[in-house]
Amino acid sequence: MKLLPIGIQTFEKIRNSNYYYVDKTMLVKKLEEGGYYFLSRPRRFGKSLFLDTLKEAFSGNKELFKGLYLYDNWNWEKRYPIVKISFASGNIRTSDILLDLMTSQVNRISEKEQINLKEKRPSQMFLELIQKLYEKYNQQVVVLIDEYDKPILDAIENIEVAKENREILKDFYSVLKDADPYLKLVFLTGVSRFSKVSIFSGLNQLQDITLNEEFSTVCGYTQSELESVFEDRLKDFDKEKVKQWYNGYSWLGESVYNPFDILLLFSEKRFRAFWFETGTP
Repeated sequence: MKLLPIGIQTFEKIRNSNYYYVDKTMLVKKLEEGGYYFLSRPRRFGKSLFLDTLKEAFSGNKELFKGLYLYDNWNWEKRYPIVKISFASGNIRTSDILLDLMTSQVNRISEKEQINLKEKRPSQMFLELIQKLYEKYNQQVVVLIDEYDKPILDAIENIEVAKENREILKDFYSVLKDADPYLKLVFLTGVSRFSKVSIFSGLNQLQDITLNEEFSTVCGYTQSELESVFEDRLKDFDKEKVKQWYNGYSWLGESVYNPFDILLLFSEKRFRAFWFETGTP
């Protein structure tokens, strides 16, 4: 019996170890031509894992996809430089913490790529990094941003700090407009849907696929996925009861099961509102 990937958001770890994996790579294929995309889903719903899957696909790591849809349906000859920024961990309760986090993440990538950055402001460092990656590889860059809104939500009880963080993020994301010639794909995830005016000013080409039926099953497990991938686990439970407890999510397409709840159900072998009990949406 395979292992349950509870809390694991790294595609490589899941694929190289004996973990269950629900194949979402047919949706990666839909993003092959690039563009600017935004996806909102609740926390612990698989957003980070999907972003990491994008990273591995656009990096050209073919062997990780063996046995999956994308393996025979992707141009593995092309490899794109990746800039992946995550605001998922820690409590970003002050503007200084946010600025330090931005700086450290951009520096981490530049050091790994052996790129010397001259700029000091995080947003300008971000732009310089994208430009220099493009020059180094003569290839457009893929930018992946996880939990784009968390620095605002972490400070939501202190409205002034939340506003400061929003302005810092607005400045940071505005770089994407100037960097357009150097970009292949931009994909941002979060739990909330701030208006383009409030935080993505000028980024008119950003497509919100949150309620796009084509991507409705990008996160979560469909009925057929649950029954095929987890067949050996599901046989110990009443399917109708599982459906009543955890199949209540829909984004204008096929309904999906909450993956966090399903994995913990199989782990603990009892019905509980696991996801709800862990905190805020």
